[in-house]
Amino acid sequence: MGMEKPQAILFDAYGTLFDVYSVGLMAEQLFPGQGQALSLLWRDKQIEYSRLVTTSNNGAHYRPFWDLTRSALVYAVKKLVVAPSATATGAEFEARIDRLMNQYRSLSAFPENREVLQDLRQRGIVTGILSNGDPAMLNLAVKSAGLADLLDHVISVDSVRKYKTAPEAYALGEQATGLRARQIGFVSCNAWDALAATWYGYQTLWVNRYQLPFEELGTEPTYTGSSLRDVRVFF
Repeated sequence: MGMEKPQAILFDAYGTLFDVYSVGLMAEQLFPGQGQALSLLWRDKQIEYSRLVTTSNNGAHYRPFWDLTRSALVYAVKKLVVAPSATATGAEFEARIDRLMNQYRSLSAFPENREVLQDLRQRGIVTGILSNGDPAMLNLAVKSAGLADLLDHVISVDSVRKYKTAPEAYALGEQATGLRARQIGFVSCNAWDALAATWYGYQTLWVNRYQLPFEELGTEPTYTGSSLRDVRVFF
């Protein structure tokens, strides 16, 4: 495609390196019959909240991603599980929320993560995460997955208090690496994220793990693959 090979590869974290739906098993144990639906709504509401606090009142309502994640979970449980006439407070309710939030601290990592990051290191490519997650969340997830030694940068949007898809969030990748967007490959399993990163100017790989259509807004990612191993298309 006439593009230069990227000098750095940045990965989205949640949904790309870490499986946000791996909480579904515990959700099913705690709320029988609702595990899958709960994990899906939880994720959708989490992203919706990140957009609300970024675009409303010039970011005046910003809250760390951990707080948004908990709020999204409480909403999902209230909508799917707790009857309108029932109370959504009390020790049992809070204990279940806490158990699911603790599970979110150490989400399952996709199995090819380490192999892919090792390959990039051998190629001399700078590696990193560019994520909505706040620093504490990301550091724990990276440590839990055993990836700390393979990442040059773990970048949180918390420093600019704006979530992706704000341009200020994507600009953090350039600031951390000292490279221009066109010299950076950005990898995400989230179509909206891959689209916005493409608009920003990154070379992009959309990892379509779930065989979904891409966003219908007139722009395609630079590349599309089905696993992180497809990062090789950049080279």
